[in-house]
Amino acid sequence: VRDCILVNSLNNSKMVFYFTSREPYNMLIYMGKDKFENEELIAYGLPEDIWFHVDNLSSAHVYLRLPIGNTIDDIPEEVLEDCTQLVKQNSIQGCKQNNVSIVYTPWSNLKKTQGMEVGQVGFHDQKLVRKTKIAKKINTVVNRLLKTKKEEYPDLRAMHQGRLSEIRLDEKNLKEKQKRDEQAKIEAQKKEEDLRSYKDFMKPEKMTSNLDVGDNLEEDFM
Repeated sequence: VRDCILVNSLNNSKMVFYFTSREPYNMLIYMGKDKFENEELIAYGLPEDIWFHVDNLSSAHVYLRLPIGNTIDDIPEEVLEDCTQLVKQNSIQGCKQNNVSIVYTPWSNLKKTQGMEVGQVGFHDQKLVRKTKIAKKINTVVNRLLKTKKEEYPDLRAMHQGRLSEIRLDEKNLKEKQKRDEQAKIEAQKKEEDLRSYKDFMKPEKMTSNLDVGDNLEEDFM
């Protein structure tokens, strides 16, 4: 156990540990200090977060914050290794075992229901849960991550609400843009129809000369 970097659960202060993934990605990886912080992270994650945990064993809840617009399919293999090595290292049993299975899924797929213990979580859709296996601990990866470790006390709820406000604003702006684009498309189509109608009207075979009009008038009065 001495070789394991365990999450201290001696007090209830809302401390979060932040790490930085390897270059050139430099993605944010974070985890709570104990099961009480885990509750906060479960409740107030961001849509860009990916959750990691040792499968069927107790471990820290590790999160990867993806760049906005990226999905779980966009995680680089090197960053995935960073996250899985970190979560393995922060498991009392997992850190001592080889061939450890790691589960990961988008934060939005986490489900918390009444009756669950503190720090316990389920999934809305099992199909969105992925698994990977870690053959053994890679000391160079763990040590590099530990050198980037920072302890902070963020306002997780405020960050969560702020991000949701940004998303709602982006969605509103997108809808307004789509409405403007659709209106512009309709106006452009109408102009094109008017132009085609004018060109069709101006075709020689559809035009009447003064001579033709005169001939018709003479015939009418004969």
